[in-house]
Amino acid sequence: MLSFSPPPVTLGTMASPLKSLVIDDNRYQEAFHLFLERSSEHQCMRDFIQKKLPDILASIGDGKSQLNVIGVGSGAGEIDLEMLSELHQKHPKVMVDNEVVEPSSQQLHNYKVLVSQKPELNYAKFTWNKMTASEFEEQWKLKKMTKKADFIHMIQMLYYVKDPGATISFFQSLLDKNGKILIILVSGASGWGKLWRTYRTQLCNTEISQCVTTGDIKSFLDSKGVNYQSYELLSQMDITECFTEGDRKGELLLDFLTEALNFSKTASPELKAGVLKLLRHPDCSVEDKGRVIFNNNLGVIVIDQQT
Repeated sequence: MLSFSPPPVTLGTMASPLKSLVIDDNRYQEAFHLFLERSSEHQCMRDFIQKKLPDILASIGDGKSQLNVIGVGSGAGEIDLEMLSELHQKHPKVMVDNEVVEPSSQQLHNYKVLVSQKPELNYAKFTWNKMTASEFEEQWKLKKMTKKADFIHMIQMLYYVKDPGATISFFQSLLDKNGKILIILVSGASGWGKLWRTYRTQLCNTEISQCVTTGDIKSFLDSKGVNYQSYELLSQMDITECFTEGDRKGELLLDFLTEALNFSKTASPELKAGVLKLLRHPDCSVEDKGRVIFNNNLGVIVIDQQT
């Protein structure tokens, strides 16, 4: 589900007996790559970026010669660069100032390598910020920055801030006239939403991550009277191996689904049985030709400049 690496976490912050998957970056990255291999996540994002995003980006900038973009939790940059490409096609004569906010050194390195292989990005200048969204906000306020942004994207990262609503409000305050924020998270109607609503207290360590869906974000925006557009992206993930005891790939996928390190070995028998039963439930998955296919639907929210 994630497009970036969560901030480093110390063992001392754990409040429940289950340890968070993010404390073991190697296992986290392995589980994440298996998730991408087994799911249609990046494909459904690409479809949205190619088919819907161009119209959203058409109105930004207000005729300026430079567009300011901020990518929050950009990961290794694959999705970022696809969005920049669409932006460039809509505004071909405009230079782009692109601030990248990403806490993982490895992911930032991967992003820089990707950029170095694409000479056609000569219209964009990259500023690399190795920090979390919260640290970026602190720095911005400390430096009393007055720069405004035309496009801010936050893809699969609001799980990893203490207060998602406050984070959205801060970045919305940075938008220039006609500016847009693009948020992608798991949909409230996805299997993730059902899993989190059922086992939030056992699986979500709020020191590290929030079990937040687009349903929660919409409720927050509605309470603040903020206008937004929303879209649902259909996505699925094959989780069949999760139900084979001792299967290594199944255990990795279970770690990713529960965000718990070695969930199969460390969860109580009751919790493990309950999670596995729920993952097979029609609210979470469908069975097709002997495979168990999890509902990995995403939600997209687009927010305009505050008026």
